[in-house]
Amino acid sequence: MHLYNLTLEHASSITSAAVGNFSGLRQQEILISKGTRLQLLKPDPALGKLSTVLVHDVFGSIRSLAAFRLTGGTKDYAIVGSDSGRIVILEYDPKQNIFVKLYQETYGKTGARRIVPGQMLATDPKGRSVMISAMEKAKLVYVLNRDAAANLTISSPLEAHKPSAIIHHIIGVDVGFENPLYAALEVDYAEADNDPSGEAYRTAQKMLTFYELDLGLNHVVRKWSEPTDPRANLLVQVPGGQTTSGDPPTVRIDGPSGVLSEIGDLYKVTLEHQDEDVVALKIKYFDTVSPAISLCILKSGHLFVPSEFGNHYFYQFQKLGDDDQEAEYSSADYPGNGMRTPSQPLPRAYFRPRPLENLVLLDELESLDPILSAKVQNLPDASLFYAACGRGARSTFRTLKHGLEVDENGNSDLPSIPNAVWTLKLTEEDQYDSYIVLSFVNGTLVLSFGEEIEEIQNSGFLSSEPTLAAQQLGQDALLQVHPRGIRHILSDKRINEWRTPQGLTIVAATTNKRQVVLALSSAELIYFELDYEGQLNEYQDRRAMGSTVLALSIGGVPEGLQRFKYLAVGCEDQTVRIISLDPDSTLEMISLQAVTAPPSSISIADMHDSSIDKHRPTTFVNIGLQNGVLLRTILDPTNGKLADTRTRFLGNRPVRLIRTQVHGSPGVLALSSRSWLNYTYQGLVHFTPLAYDRLDGACSVNAELCPDGFIGIAGATLRIFQVSKLGSKLKQEILPLSYTPRKFVSHPQNSYFYLIESDHRTMSESVIQDRIKEMSNEKVDREVLELDSKVFGNLHASEGIWASCIRIVDPVNSQSVAVYPLDANEAAFSIAVVPFSARNGETLLVVGTAVDVHLTPRSCSAGYLRVYSFADGGSKLELLHKTEADDVPMSLLAFQGRLVAGVGKALRLYDIGKKKLLRKAENRQFASAIVTLNTQGSRILAGDLNQSVYFVVYKAAENRLLIFADDVSARWTTAATMLDYNTVVGGDKFGNVFVNRLNEAVSKQVDDDPTGAGILHEKSVLMGAPHKTKMIAHFHVGDIIMSMEKVALVAGARDSIVYFGLHGTIGILTPLVSKDDVDFISTLEQHMRTENLSLVGRDHLSWRGYYTPVKAVVDGDLCEYFAKLPTQKQLAIAGELDRTVGDVLKKLESLRVTASGF
Repeated sequence: MHLYNLTLEHASSITSAAVGNFSGLRQQEILISKGTRLQLLKPDPALGKLSTVLVHDVFGSIRSLAAFRLTGGTKDYAIVGSDSGRIVILEYDPKQNIFVKLYQETYGKTGARRIVPGQMLATDPKGRSVMISAMEKAKLVYVLNRDAAANLTISSPLEAHKPSAIIHHIIGVDVGFENPLYAALEVDYAEADNDPSGEAYRTAQKMLTFYELDLGLNHVVRKWSEPTDPRANLLVQVPGGQTTSGDPPTVRIDGPSGVLSEIGDLYKVTLEHQDEDVVALKIKYFDTVSPAISLCILKSGHLFVPSEFGNHYFYQFQKLGDDDQEAEYSSADYPGNGMRTPSQPLPRAYFRPRPLENLVLLDELESLDPILSAKVQNLPDASLFYAACGRGARSTFRTLKHGLEVDENGNSDLPSIPNAVWTLKLTEEDQYDSYIVLSFVNGTLVLSFGEEIEEIQNSGFLSSEPTLAAQQLGQDALLQVHPRGIRHILSDKRINEWRTPQGLTIVAATTNKRQVVLALSSAELIYFELDYEGQLNEYQDRRAMGSTVLALSIGGVPEGLQRFKYLAVGCEDQTVRIISLDPDSTLEMISLQAVTAPPSSISIADMHDSSIDKHRPTTFVNIGLQNGVLLRTILDPTNGKLADTRTRFLGNRPVRLIRTQVHGSPGVLALSSRSWLNYTYQGLVHFTPLAYDRLDGACSVNAELCPDGFIGIAGATLRIFQVSKLGSKLKQEILPLSYTPRKFVSHPQNSYFYLIESDHRTMSESVIQDRIKEMSNEKVDREVLELDSKVFGNLHASEGIWASCIRIVDPVNSQSVAVYPLDANEAAFSIAVVPFSARNGETLLVVGTAVDVHLTPRSCSAGYLRVYSFADGGSKLELLHKTEADDVPMSLLAFQGRLVAGVGKALRLYDIGKKKLLRKAENRQFASAIVTLNTQGSRILAGDLNQSVYFVVYKAAENRLLIFADDVSARWTTAATMLDYNTVVGGDKFGNVFVNRLNEAVSKQVDDDPTGAGILHEKSVLMGAPHKTKMIAHFHVGDIIMSMEKVALVAGARDSIVYFGLHGTIGILTPLVSKDDVDFISTLEQHMRTENLSLVGRDHLSWRGYYTPVKAVVDGDLCEYFAKLPTQKQLAIAGELDRTVGDVLKKLESLRVTASGF
């Protein structure tokens, strides 16, 4: 078995963020890390939007990120700390749109280790040095400087280690141009390690320690240390500080600053000082946002909040909270500025949360983080992903559909159904379109496009005939092609007409700003060209094609030239011909391509694709066929030959192609049973469906109210829409939830999902009402209770308090059908739909719950199996009975008309009874807790929490559940699914995917044993089961896999493994079938490892084999970086593979499209 790994949706959780002027222009950008990817975001202050400038996969774990600027410089550099054991300094090159690695200094081992620096970064505010720290002991300081050529230099590392110290945080202190100073929060555990009584541990102090880099002596000294509050966990750099002389030195700080609490409340902090002494610290409530990993404040007055969980937000400051009525608390009001007894908490300071007043939300970046459970539904035209995401009150249930998200700006009903639409400018210099031309079966309608859409009577267009083509021609003229001729409408409304010969009509036409080509019903081509005086002149000869012309296309006139040299003609004899329009060889045929069906539409577009040509656009000929297939081939601009043809099935209707503009760049819109957009994004050409209704016609539009938009025809409705997010290929429909979702299941006979939610340390609605009754009305703040929990979160409670519910979700309409809360501190952990044979196959819902659950160590006062029946077609649930269990039921599964349950360490088989479930069989030989269950036949695969996957067989004759095989590796299982009767694929909590297979002989032996006596008497191996599974594939994904399914994402394709990662990753593992494919793609991967080195210096082979060497899996994400390599490297690798560069790119595209459709 060989698998090919592809990531369909990359992780969306942000682990660190830095603000800087990375491009060297006057605008700030935001550099974020998403686990293994660096992403540069550019804020647009005018539109209030965030756009992605560059994304780069580093194939390693990014642990920390910081920006710095050398003194006197105009651009910022990025410093990246990773698990490569190296510190890396990056520069962004805006011309090539790439990150350039300036320095890569090795200081330690690879991997995220406790004592290897990389976890924390702190820079000197003046850009003179950087400190990189580990979680424990190790801190290194690098001096940053310039050489004689003004290039950045980095010194050898200077040690600032402290043995037996746990480091909580580090920060650079603003001391002006004095020696750089760093502050660190540290705890010394040396005494606690040597004290068996535990007293030293309880009295250990958290120290605030200052380290000074002496630039003259070139070494780091531990300047000063003093105890601080043991609850301190974060240091904040405040601009304007300056170290003064004295012993110990004091730091003067000007305010204000912003501080974010762990529940999302923003506070404004002001520091008052007299001369060089801080006299008071003042704090007041500012606003409430989502809990975040950092706050990115921009000079333009914007705030970017990279959330811990869920979507990320982009705000604008409306005011600074100076003139509101919020209470302000000062440290001067407490004895000793609040530090007289640091070990004792201060009196509580109260404030009232409220909706946003000082901030305004401008934009948000959608994030799936965290995905806790997911499923795939395969539809004829597309696959749907359903994901239960989020945490607490901000949790969501999301329906993900492959396609670009469409923002509809408006729609208008039309008198009848049009068959085509065009938008026209009145002159070449106009910024916006003025006319909308609609062609009907028996006429043409011209509308003005301004603040309102209304009909124009004196446009010059012939309204009694349908329009075949409309074009803004030359400087200020318009052109209409209709079946009986051409109307050339001049700017002064004079009209020049050309009519077809008697008895002939125009069947196809194509135009650009200077050229017009017509195809007559006699299969002749007529060519017109605009002269310098603005007159449209017919070429003297006509070209007979010998077959009915079905489609024509001509490209746009290249800048600086007078004409486009080639014409593409699609004929009924299933050929596409390239005709010359050069004055020396006008209307001569240059090349011919046979196609599999009659062409329905052709579009020539010049698009920039850096995988083919890094410096200039490539001319693509897109050919749509009547059988729904699209062919894309490259037209050689020098000789007109066609090469590198790629095919794609778009739908079951003839393909219609329209050349458009997508965000200022050329694109092609393809209309079939779905609408597809061909566009350039970050230098590469993409082909993605629109998540929108089927369109019959469309064109691009540029208007003040809809820049870079589209006008589409859907039946008798005119729709105006935009495609604003080209970076995301999944459209999300979001349904808010009450608590953190745990698992959900589908019903075999209806379209509903049944979802369980539960939150620890959270008050349920019933608990809140009980507390209100206990308290007198004077003590209840009704306004706070009525705050929106989606913004402010649920009310917190003490340990062991749970809130939980069962929810019925209608995914088709994206709404909640019913919610059933669980009371009495009962929380749901597992769910299954089970057809019970004892009730004649009636399908029931079983939910595993527990009461008074404590997580560490795991315990509960009682576990329950709740059995519900479905009512009203599945839209309601009725509780039949509850069965008590002695532990938490972590997993449930239907098995041979019964229920198999993982209850703590026990695997149990239940049947349905009248008053409760009846226990039929049990096996208690599992190591910890059973978290996943899968079954085929009489075989059950039980995933243990920390001991990988067990193979269990049920012997009905003896009514026994017997373990007969397990894994040689102890894995912390998070998800598993069966590939076949003997093979299982699983994921563990360290981000690995593994495939284990049971020996066929052992499998047959177990199945042939009717009683299981042979298994009982076999000798155990390695203190486990008598047989072991063999690992046949292993791969490090880099995200914790929460859900896996074996499914075909494309109709007619082979099954693939679809996996969902905690941080929002969606990926597939697809089998490589032929030996040629395996050899080709494995060799390509080996070359890519040497040519495409990691940006952070991580070795790719050791990254993908983080815990176990990678086996039988090829990294498709790395292989796809072949398209971004320099041309010389592409040619060298392709030569080693005995292929052309086009062949390699075609194969990579084929692997992705045939497996995933993406």
